[in-house]
Amino acid sequence: MSESLKEKCGVFGCFNVDNAALINYYGLHALQHRGQEGCGILGYDQNEKFVLKKGMGLVTKKFQLKDFRNWNATSSIGHVLYSTTGGSIDCNVQPFFFNLKKNSFGLVHNGNLTNAHIIKNKLEKEGSIFQATSDSEVLAHLITKSKEKARLEKIKSSLNVINGAFAFLILFEDEMYAIRDRNGLRPLSIAKFNEGYVVASETYAFDVTGSEFIRDINPGEIVRISKKGIESFYFSKNNFNTVCSMEYIYFAHPSSTINNINVHNFRVKSGELLAQQQKNILGDVVIGVPDSSTSAALGYARQSNLPFDIGLIKNKYSGRTFIQPTKELREIGVRTKLSVTKDVVKDKKVILIDDSIVRGTTSKYIVKLLKDNGAKEVHLKIASPPIKFPSYYGIDISTYKELLAANMSLEDMKNYIGCDSLEFLTIDNLKKLFESGQGCFDIFTGEYPVDIYDLNKGE
Repeated sequence: MSESLKEKCGVFGCFNVDNAALINYYGLHALQHRGQEGCGILGYDQNEKFVLKKGMGLVTKKFQLKDFRNWNATSSIGHVLYSTTGGSIDCNVQPFFFNLKKNSFGLVHNGNLTNAHIIKNKLEKEGSIFQATSDSEVLAHLITKSKEKARLEKIKSSLNVINGAFAFLILFEDEMYAIRDRNGLRPLSIAKFNEGYVVASETYAFDVTGSEFIRDINPGEIVRISKKGIESFYFSKNNFNTVCSMEYIYFAHPSSTINNINVHNFRVKSGELLAQQQKNILGDVVIGVPDSSTSAALGYARQSNLPFDIGLIKNKYSGRTFIQPTKELREIGVRTKLSVTKDVVKDKKVILIDDSIVRGTTSKYIVKLLKDNGAKEVHLKIASPPIKFPSYYGIDISTYKELLAANMSLEDMKNYIGCDSLEFLTIDNLKKLFESGQGCFDIFTGEYPVDIYDLNKGE
């Protein structure tokens, strides 16, 4: 994606696994693309104590091999952070650990709770003290204050209070719970690792750690993992498999599989459908904005019988580009992340494939970059529909004013970006990539699967 749209975080957990904390490190490293602001691991040690290490920064920067030498954990949970609700500050880095007299536990969360502010206000009035400003901590307070006696029933009753998009991992001394929201908006899967189990936001993390995929955790499901194995329970009777379509379009790793749909194949097909929409394709070469648009560009090139080439190269060592005060410095910032293969684009009519447009600023810079390097024309093709509506489920677009497509016509967007033509995948074609009744398309259609009324109360 040529924008700064960011994801909701990633979670990884191990149970009954030797060197659980180290395995968790590798799992989090595989999920780093889902969150790059902070990370952490909570392990339960063979000496019957919890050990926690977390902080701001990348997984490889925060953890070193020496950290794991005396960490004899056989179960653990980990988290990579991109902060949406609450902001990017140290106290919001997960896992959260709750050191209680009985039944201490840790928690990690991927997603966004739409009624968290209302619940939090109520809990604070009742005397609850929160460690962080994020919404993730709300579930833990609900569990500890639940009047149910059994642990599972405490968790069930608490889950029925919260709304929104979530995948939770909760680690106790003797068991782990893996939970997915009733609409399946956030992905979560389970795999076998030797005699134990691992759980992750994406199946790519299983490939990295050598785990054997078992299945996706179902919407509304609670999977309890213990020395006995895995057990399945449901906290909701009305469940819907409406995974966020942006998982496939942009967020997930290409090799991951969600709901039996491989992400790379999904993107290739989106590019093919995008090419089918265009009756007269006028171009010399097809290129993609790296990395998330490469698969869609390949599909477009195949369908249109045009050559696919690498016209843009991402500098993997550039790191984050901070907001710069002038237009010239912003353009330098883009150039530190992307370079142009001049021989590929010079004197060519370039078809540029990107996965989506949010604010349009970086798209504008990339088009100019290509033309400055000799491209005769740049035709921008987007492998998703226009984003016209805010997201309330954990993507960092919460206002209409941030969205180019919500404020401009197609022609105005084309003129603003500076491309010679602009086309988006239609919503009907996007829906063809899902089975009937699956997929959440809220940011494209304004139809939200979870009631967002609570968000607008301002309480």
